[in-house]
Amino acid sequence: MSGYHEKTFRLGLIGGNITATRSPVLHLVCGLSVGRNVTYDLIIPAERGLTFAELLKQCESAGFDGVNVTYPHKEEVVTLVPAGNPVVAAMGSSNTVKFTEDGPLAFNTDHSGFVSAYRSRFGDVPPGRVLVLGTGGVGRAVAFGLADLGATEVVLYDMDAAKIESLAAAVQGHAPVAVTSGSADMLADIHGFDGVVNCTPLGMVGRPGSPLPEGCKGSPRWGFDAVYTPTHTRFRAEIEAMGASFLGGYELYFHQGVDAFEIFTGLSVTDKDWVREIITHRP
Repeated sequence: MSGYHEKTFRLGLIGGNITATRSPVLHLVCGLSVGRNVTYDLIIPAERGLTFAELLKQCESAGFDGVNVTYPHKEEVVTLVPAGNPVVAAMGSSNTVKFTEDGPLAFNTDHSGFVSAYRSRFGDVPPGRVLVLGTGGVGRAVAFGLADLGATEVVLYDMDAAKIESLAAAVQGHAPVAVTSGSADMLADIHGFDGVVNCTPLGMVGRPGSPLPEGCKGSPRWGFDAVYTPTHTRFRAEIEAMGASFLGGYELYFHQGVDAFEIFTGLSVTDKDWVREIITHRP
């Protein structure tokens, strides 16, 4: 029986509000797709009475192959773990830690997952001039992804001017792309933008609404919403009503998870369509 004695990959997720996450299902099915067993633990620091740093050490000592990291620890990761690539070092944020024989390494699959999701939906068509609404963890990853996809200009909008300034400097230090600051008065008319992305929590379950005001006008070519619960948000309706093609947040969830699995295991998920079919099946 080929593969019977191959190791089981031990994975997990560290974060604060993670009991409803679908990450375990995605990683287990990725394992099935390559014929390997996977375990995936949900690890909540407050429940264990340990700090994030202590839990990270505990996972490494226990023989985990890797852990995903979510709110509120994504920026703390890079103060504790060396960056696994230049993008993470420049971004200052990580959601994926791989434990190696030489120690842990930090990666960001929100970044690589967005790039993969964009290319899967829009091919080689560059993003153009893009308005990014929200500059938190996902906003940072998406802004770097847009730079790597060849955006001509990234316009950042956030209520926190310091976050805009910090992200703009980081992106421009990473890639030769124009990064500017947007203002609230430009949101009513977004003509001139090729793409518009929502990286705020507005629209998710418990946080109704949209970062765009009612009656917003524009003619973007494409839009993206990081929110995927629910899949049809007010923001999505606004963007699609303007005639734009749309990339849903579920695609980021899917691609970032597959990327993380491949980093953790060193194996390639070659049949992504099969994985998608299994995890979205409804009897």
